[in-house]
Amino acid sequence: MKPNESTQPAGAVVQQQDERLQEVSFWKKALSRPELGALAGTVLVLAFFIVAASGTGMFTPAGIVNFLEVAAQLGIIATAAALLMIGGEFDLSIGSMIGLAGILIAIPAVEYGWPLWAAILLAFSCAALVGWINGNLVNKTGLPSFIVTLGFLFILRGLAIGISRLLTGRTQVGGVHDHIPGDWFAALFSGEVATGLFAWMASQGWIATNFANNPVVTGIPVSIVWWLALTAVATWVLLCTPYGNWIFASGGDKNAARNSGVPVQRVKISLFMFTAFSATVFACLQVMDTGSADTIRGMLKELEAIIAVVIGGALLTGGYGSAIGAALGALIFGMVQMGIFYTGVNTDWFQVFLGVMLLVAVLFNNYMRKKAMEAK
Repeated sequence: MKPNESTQPAGAVVQQQDERLQEVSFWKKALSRPELGALAGTVLVLAFFIVAASGTGMFTPAGIVNFLEVAAQLGIIATAAALLMIGGEFDLSIGSMIGLAGILIAIPAVEYGWPLWAAILLAFSCAALVGWINGNLVNKTGLPSFIVTLGFLFILRGLAIGISRLLTGRTQVGGVHDHIPGDWFAALFSGEVATGLFAWMASQGWIATNFANNPVVTGIPVSIVWWLALTAVATWVLLCTPYGNWIFASGGDKNAARNSGVPVQRVKISLFMFTAFSATVFACLQVMDTGSADTIRGMLKELEAIIAVVIGGALLTGGYGSAIGAALGALIFGMVQMGIFYTGVNTDWFQVFLGVMLLVAVLFNNYMRKKAMEAK
């Protein structure tokens, strides 16, 4: 017969009670984490495609880099969108900012001979101005950010088309690749990293090689590095800095936050500037990769970013969410988009899957939050 608590020493009973409390506390914290649903979704999607896409090459080094690159491009803007949504606001002009930033990079460099670094700085300067205007309009007018940034969605797209047609007579500008070699700033947005490591792994037989004995994966695309870096910085800001607390407070109850000394207006302006910054990073990566700019680039990216953030567990009402959750939402997006291609499913159905994922994520996140509240 095993001894029960009544026959055990008092110290052992107290220790068991402490262990039970620690276990309960751990599960309470786990249930309350916003990215829990996205993590579960990532595991399910991964398991599904491991089975459905078996033997298709999706999970070879080349296939993994393919879907990570898709996820990275969305993840860059989703990270900034997550911080803004946690702060209680939306930015629907992200996609149009991508198109305008690309034009602001390509036209000065290709048509007027600017150094590429100067054209890139011009794009970032204009993005900072757009973000500052968006934030100030929301603060000064009291209008919902949905309405303000919806207006800028059309304004920025119209500017991209108008400027491009006025200065070049067309809506596409090519020839950027000719200006990349030797430009120190452009190198931050082009090429790959860890190429030496991948060449060494190929020499050891760990990575497949092509007919020329070169590795099929030559390095990690710089877009993935940007994605991971921005996610890490955003997570650190949210969890380890007073500014992160200000973001949560501004999105949770801005009046209470203002009364407690939080500079709500400055926080929101800075978050709008960050979304414009991330859109410009996206544009730089895209222009350097393709060697061209197009006025229609970035269309619907603002909606995809919001979907990734919601899948990542953020509340549409603000005050709740995480950058890691947005990264997982972007990863799910990348796996589904490339998984449909690898499994041979008609890609016309991709938006159906995207909509279903959004609804399932919202329902699951709501369920998990209710369980977390019941556990308190």
